[in-house]
Amino acid sequence: MKKSVIVAATALVLGGAGSWVAAAQTVRTEAATHPRIAAAIRELEGAISYMEAAPHDFGGHKAAAIRDSRAAVAQLRLALAYRARQDR
Repeated sequence: MKKSVIVAATALVLGGAGSWVAAAQTVRTEAATHPRIAAAIRELEGAISYMEAAPHDFGGHKAAAIRDSRAAVAQLRLALAYRARQDR
């Protein structure tokens, strides 16, 4: 019984992984189609890393800047994902 549950769970995970990989490839294609959005994501991620490692708090704005930059990255990724879904 235990073995069949493991086999079924593995099949579900692998089946889901295929669609996830296809979605990721489609989003990657959208990033190539919209290089400025992809560049903005990279630049924001770099700025987040820089601010996180910085020893100072940028006049009290560091936490908000990191938070808002992460939100911007999330929105840009959602925008690419939306376009990927529309193009399917």
